[in-house]
Amino acid sequence: MELSPFSKSGQGLLRPLSNLLYQRKGLTLALLLAPPLLWFGVVYLGSLLMLLGQSALTFDEMAMSVTAELTSANFVALLVPANLDIVLRTLAMAVAVTLGCVAIGFPMAYYMAHYAKPAEKGFFFVAVMLPMWASYIVKAYAWTVLLAKGGVIYWGLEQLHLLGVLHAVLGLPAVGGETLATSNLGRFLVFTYIWLPFMVLPIQAAIERVPSNLLFASSDLGATPFQTFRKILWPLAFPGVVAGSIFTFSLTLGDYIIPQLVGPSGLYIGSMVYTLQGTIGNIPMAAAFTCVPIVLITIYLAIARRLGAFNAL
Repeated sequence: MELSPFSKSGQGLLRPLSNLLYQRKGLTLALLLAPPLLWFGVVYLGSLLMLLGQSALTFDEMAMSVTAELTSANFVALLVPANLDIVLRTLAMAVAVTLGCVAIGFPMAYYMAHYAKPAEKGFFFVAVMLPMWASYIVKAYAWTVLLAKGGVIYWGLEQLHLLGVLHAVLGLPAVGGETLATSNLGRFLVFTYIWLPFMVLPIQAAIERVPSNLLFASSDLGATPFQTFRKILWPLAFPGVVAGSIFTFSLTLGDYIIPQLVGPSGLYIGSMVYTLQGTIGNIPMAAAFTCVPIVLITIYLAIARRLGAFNAL
């Protein structure tokens, strides 16, 4: 008769193993951590090492194939003006989107943490999270319609008689030619809209940990609202800002869908990687471009760590 693991005989068979694991806590911990560490080591670190290795290979343009000859030419090619322009353009947009998300998300998070009633807080949470429930590509395509001439945004600007001001500020022609959907401002708006939830939620969690009595005490001692913000609220909420900026900065660096759908035709790192490995087949150069966001994020995290941003996370 087959023994059930829950029978007395089954328990007797499992007891030696149970005693062994109880006596050797290190073995138990190793067995528990082995599957996730194996997954992390093989899938993440393994793929990362393969990426770094491929960036040092040679691409034969005549044969359109990759050879095993090691070279540093791919990284040197990143300094070519055309490639460097792509890196700087992507970096500038990532910084602008991060600052825009902070400027919009911080007041919203502060209101949610200190002023919103429970029902209002629930509404804000749903409003912030709702865009994340929709498809990323659907949202990007929807914004191309909103930013095009004849869309809701242009209609609203026409009703407010601000369309001429917008075209004058952006340098767009009044009739024909470029629109918001083909401008860097339009691309910035789409990036900010899509990544804003990743900034609001960490900041809101950080501000909620700031005791309200500190803000009241600062006001009672004669500090102005700006001084209270600069001396108390901002330093204590800064870890949340850093946590959110990691998402907005890194996601903008690697995105390739929005630069293809919205804005001018200038390439970004993500779209350049997609073009190199998909259309041309130059995987080593694509891997070299992919190393740029890794280096930038590593530098950013190192600076944030030195500033003590992770101490309160």
